[in-house]
Amino acid sequence: MVSPDKIRNVVGIVGNVISFGLFLSPVPTIWRIIKNKNVQDFKADPYLATLLNCMLWVFYGLPIVHPNSILVVTINGIGLVIEAVYLTIFFFFSDKKNKKKMGVVLAAEALFMAAVALGVLLGAHTHQRRSLIVGILCVIFGTIMYSSPLTIMSQVVKTKSVEYMPLLLSVVSFLNGICWTSYALIRFDIFITIPNGLGVLFAAVQLILYVIYYRTTPKKQDKNLELPTITPVAKDTSVAPTSKDDNVNGSTASHVTTDITIQP
Repeated sequence: MVSPDKIRNVVGIVGNVISFGLFLSPVPTIWRIIKNKNVQDFKADPYLATLLNCMLWVFYGLPIVHPNSILVVTINGIGLVIEAVYLTIFFFFSDKKNKKKMGVVLAAEALFMAAVALGVLLGAHTHQRRSLIVGILCVIFGTIMYSSPLTIMSQVVKTKSVEYMPLLLSVVSFLNGICWTSYALIRFDIFITIPNGLGVLFAAVQLILYVIYYRTTPKKQDKNLELPTITPVAKDTSVAPTSKDDNVNGSTASHVTTDITIQP
């Protein structure tokens, strides 16, 4: 009979793979930002929340806090690096207002993590107590991370458009939440169960919104428009009859054809 620990390890490895896909799912969005050299209406909120969440989970999984949690450390360490790259790109292509906002949030997150690390390591002297303190923080900020797309969801409802809510990110978030919730339930870990269970819920809501508003999302069209041109005509001293079509408000103009091609 297969032991629960082996099943848990397999689920954890699958969770690492799915989580890696989750961290990479915003790549099309980031590429679009780079291509347009502008963040447009995309929000940095999910990336800021995910960065803090990864930092907390890396700290939670360290042997000095919660032993035997190497799978938690590996994937969140990778996520930490990826999110830092995304935020660097976001910062570079944002306007001054957004740059200032991001700078304040990042500074606050760094100070918060430093305070947590010092407080836990100096104030709590057992694994159980350290796991409890950091675990509670992971639940709080994991919930914030999973709920951060609420700002995007409200925009979807308001505009009736899913243009700025990537489907791939929602799908992978849903699968990731299911996998890590299962991982936590095999050997019950409430600190992993709560945020990932909520992640499943929020991702499911995003998928429902996508189904509802996909058809009302404006489709982009490439339009090749050949503008009308007016050819100047040299003045002639001789009197020549002018046709009705040639006389437009007292001026002489050549016939104009307009070719408009609309490609879906």
